[in-house]
Amino acid sequence: MVQNQAPSPQRPPSLPFAEKELRSWRLLEDFRRALAAASSTHPDLVVRPHPARLALVADYLCLFLFGLFNPVVRTARALTAATSLERVRREVCGRALSQGYFSECQHFVAPELLERVFLDLAAGLTRSDAADPRLRDHPWLARDGSLFRALPRMAWALYGGGNAGSPNRAVRLHLSLHLADDKPVRAQVRRGKDCERAVWQEQWQPGDAYVGDRYFGQNYRLLDQMHQAQCVYVLRLREEARITVEEELPLTLADRAAGVVRQAWARLGVRPAGRVRVVWVRAADAHELVLVTNLGPEELPGELVSLLYRKRWQIEMFFRWFKCVLGCGHWLAEGPRGAALQLYLGLIAAVLLQLHTGRRPTQRMHELIQFYFLGWATLEELTRGLQRELAHWQRAAANKK
Repeated sequence: MVQNQAPSPQRPPSLPFAEKELRSWRLLEDFRRALAAASSTHPDLVVRPHPARLALVADYLCLFLFGLFNPVVRTARALTAATSLERVRREVCGRALSQGYFSECQHFVAPELLERVFLDLAAGLTRSDAADPRLRDHPWLARDGSLFRALPRMAWALYGGGNAGSPNRAVRLHLSLHLADDKPVRAQVRRGKDCERAVWQEQWQPGDAYVGDRYFGQNYRLLDQMHQAQCVYVLRLREEARITVEEELPLTLADRAAGVVRQAWARLGVRPAGRVRVVWVRAADAHELVLVTNLGPEELPGELVSLLYRKRWQIEMFFRWFKCVLGCGHWLAEGPRGAALQLYLGLIAAVLLQLHTGRRPTQRMHELIQFYFLGWATLEELTRGLQRELAHWQRAAANKK
């Protein structure tokens, strides 16, 4: 547990909130407002059941979100049992909910509604401390997917390929993470067996800029389609990729300092299609990375190609935080719609925490927030603890520069 310390006499000017601002720190209230706004603009995403049941939708979603914040609740049965507590009814869901109603309510709202809430909230997250301002010339998005192991009862998530007698059951979260702002901006929840590249292609928009690993750079025809869709990319190629070099390109001192050892215009595959730029980068462990982009060196210098791919690890760190710190790998719903709602609510929780703390909470910060929800930490202790952790993080970040 974080030990209490006397508050600093003066708040550092760079911290994103003061104690008086934190007194309105009500994540569930913020979620209700965002949900109401999305429901009014997208009424087609709310199934119109009996009016008495329609009122349960917001209460159901708030209770679900409360379960993600609360470390005590581990099952849907425990979550609905908590609604017998007066404070839970007063501050979370407004009424007592049975387990049958909790299960039934997932059919009253489309996951796309929570996707809309997630997008609206994520739009409010911005950062001004990008490592290189040139990265803001394009909205660079790290793209990846992560599997969440499903329960044996979740037969719809079966996709095979497991050990004998133990087939794989998983749900996959497909995510695009804005690298400059370090925030999730697009997401889709699918079965584990659904093709990541196909789901990715569904989300392309003109002007997009993507960074991805070897899996996304494996289909060369897809690269041509991305270019035709007016998207730009930096993707890693497999070591065995067939590369036909057409024109060597010079390197600058900055390129070499970033580990770039070679770059050239080339064509890929046995039956080459469009021309691309290939950049060879020497990693810290002397391993060579082969990266491909459809941007020329005047638009994206080799040093930035190297930097962008190193920043791709932000999405790996987000998935680790999402599963290990936020704890979104434990299912409170088992149907396809319920699983999608849970993962979208997890993303909404991540965005709300980042909006209120100025950055993605560390393990210690998240524990302190949970102590507050449990009633073991006062609002003032939560304020001081978050300020202390943020100040520690800022000092550590400054020492790295």
